[in-house]
Amino acid sequence: MSAETVLEAVDLRKTYQIPRGPFRKPRDLHAVNGVSFALTPGRTLAIVGESGCGKSTLARQLTLIESPSGGRLLIDGKDAGAPSKDERKALRRSVQMVFQNPYGSLNPRRTIGAALAEPLIINTDLDAKARGEAVEAMLTKVGLRPEHADRYPHMFSGGQRQRIAIARALMLRPRILVADEPVSALDVSVQAQVLNLLMDLQEEMGLAMVFISHDLGVVRFVADEVLVMYLGLPVEQAPAATLFGAPRHPYTKALLAARPQIDPDERAGRPAPLSGELPSPLNPPSGCVFRTRCPLATDRCAAERPALRPVGDSLTACHFAD
Repeated sequence: MSAETVLEAVDLRKTYQIPRGPFRKPRDLHAVNGVSFALTPGRTLAIVGESGCGKSTLARQLTLIESPSGGRLLIDGKDAGAPSKDERKALRRSVQMVFQNPYGSLNPRRTIGAALAEPLIINTDLDAKARGEAVEAMLTKVGLRPEHADRYPHMFSGGQRQRIAIARALMLRPRILVADEPVSALDVSVQAQVLNLLMDLQEEMGLAMVFISHDLGVVRFVADEVLVMYLGLPVEQAPAATLFGAPRHPYTKALLAARPQIDPDERAGRPAPLSGELPSPLNPPSGCVFRTRCPLATDRCAAERPALRPVGDSLTACHFAD
């Protein structure tokens, strides 16, 4: 791990035991199955894929809400895989999360000032005056006014609530911000404002950001690197410009082809959309997990799972990527 790397995952895995009733062994559900990446300050890694691919499970591991079942997770060079209670508390100051739903992530019975001050009460020795000043400064930083501290969540719009959620995540000055679908619940006109705010704060505070989304238009705007997941497995990983300009994996090509296009010439040259349903993670296909929906699938794909390997500037898990 380099001196600049603040977040690193090495073959990270998460397996759940799914009960099947009395006298039957539980089944394994591999929600995250071998994810690796390294992230430095000021950079954004976007994680994309269909619902059920393991994006949010990965986010819960990165923020220490859940512990990995295998692999290694390093935060600021410290092993975060199975920390003690005191170590977990210290590490959590370095990584914070912005949730998808600004309506559900704020306590309706607490003022905004109380919600923002709570991390400082738990993790610092600041007195009430210093906490109040920190709350007002952070509200100003996210584009709200100091007097908003005395109001309740229901008194704000969705975009304002998400600004408040971002402010709360940044109160402890973390080095890593995990944003799980942070704009998907907002109006399109407000999405751009919140995205610009996140990017401005990232530059100002030197944040490393993990941005989880299913909206590739948003990902193209914010990401430096993109990790594409399918049924818990990484299938392609590349710099954003490379992935959007020359995708290698059939699944990545299908995701890009599914984006709405106004220009009829662009629509005419796109690959066919995906057919079939996402397989059950409890019973994934043998070999390549994408083969049941892949136009390139052969007998080899059913017998042999492709490893994530370098193909050009990408890492791609496909026998025919090159």
